[in-house]
Amino acid sequence: MESTLNTELLSSMLKDKRGKKGLRTVAEEIGGVSYATLSRIEQGRIPDVDTFVKICKWLEVSTDTFIVDAENLGTVSTKDVVIAHLRSEKTLSKETVDMLIKMVDIAYNTK
Repeated sequence: MESTLNTELLSSMLKDKRGKKGLRTVAEEIGGVSYATLSRIEQGRIPDVDTFVKICKWLEVSTDTFIVDAENLGTVSTKDVVIAHLRSEKTLSKETVDMLIKMVDIAYNTK
């Protein structure tokens, strides 16, 4: 089984956390990453490993969040995307995020 990087989710979460901040500002916050590289990642390009790890640290999510089976790349569920976004949310407390994730999980598992 071959794994790949879900660049769509990475791009989306990077854009969401960046908000209205400029790419240069975010590049400085992350450290060791150029704004041009961030721009390319937001456009769906695959970053090098060091950059990927730095971005995951900045997003405060595990690198596993973005690793998917290559054959299932186009089938990342909405539930997984929502949960990944909730985990990257920094304005809510961890307890609130955990409760919201439980609610999302219940909503998707209720028939």
